[in-house]
Amino acid sequence: MKENNAIQIFEDRKVRSVWDATAEKWYFSIVDVVAVLTDSVDANAYWRKLKQRLKEEGNETVTNCHGLKMKASDGKMRMTDVADTEQLFRLVQSIPSPKAEPFKLWLAELASDSLDEMQDPELSIDKALKQYLELGYSENWINQRLKSIEIRKELTDEWKNRGIKEGIQFATLTDIITRAWSDRTTKEYKVLKGLKKENLRDNMTNTELILNMLAEASTKDISQAVKPKGLEASKKVAKEGGNVAKVALKELESKTGQKVVSAINAKKILGLKNKE
Repeated sequence: MKENNAIQIFEDRKVRSVWDATAEKWYFSIVDVVAVLTDSVDANAYWRKLKQRLKEEGNETVTNCHGLKMKASDGKMRMTDVADTEQLFRLVQSIPSPKAEPFKLWLAELASDSLDEMQDPELSIDKALKQYLELGYSENWINQRLKSIEIRKELTDEWKNRGIKEGIQFATLTDIITRAWSDRTTKEYKVLKGLKKENLRDNMTNTELILNMLAEASTKDISQAVKPKGLEASKKVAKEGGNVAKVALKELESKTGQKVVSAINAKKILGLKNKE
């Protein structure tokens, strides 16, 4: 299990979490979630009582939860009960709170965004080709998409060489690149296209995909040239790489008079193709 500890923020409250790169899932501190939802003065006591009650009821979710070491308030790494996204959804249903629904939406969005950006390098070319053909994408778009997978893999390999960790750090750098060339965070880009759990790249037009490739390829090339050390230095490189594509975007828009970043998604693209 490759772990990456992180702090997530829900309504200005901290939730300790661990990204398991092998399983591609988040694990969250249950006590922190309880504190967020209940505002209890003793979240640990609340969780102990709830845990006991659920066990007596034969709740399998509690039985399947396990512990991981996370940084405690005293700065030391201590074992704490954790739950993955699916388990946490079930546990939240047992906690009466007006924050339950907003929290579940936040949780789903967090999990979706992370998987969206992490899964691409793992796709095999053959599998991806078959999937896209079955969905009805054009051969031209598929060629661009497969190339984007190759470029993405080259970039993530470069990040690993620079000491960047899979999970939240990869997602952070990806967000910087996206914002630099498109003026939108990954989340904002998905909202524009009306997406929820869908993969953002699978819903880009040819031009958007090409510019995103240029941004990621430029980031990789700059990183190899300057050899940044650590996350903070790589953030600067990510912005510079994204800006290369930003220049191309502005030049294209000035020639065509049309915006490149659009609300067009795969459903609309494939719908128009089917009508033709």
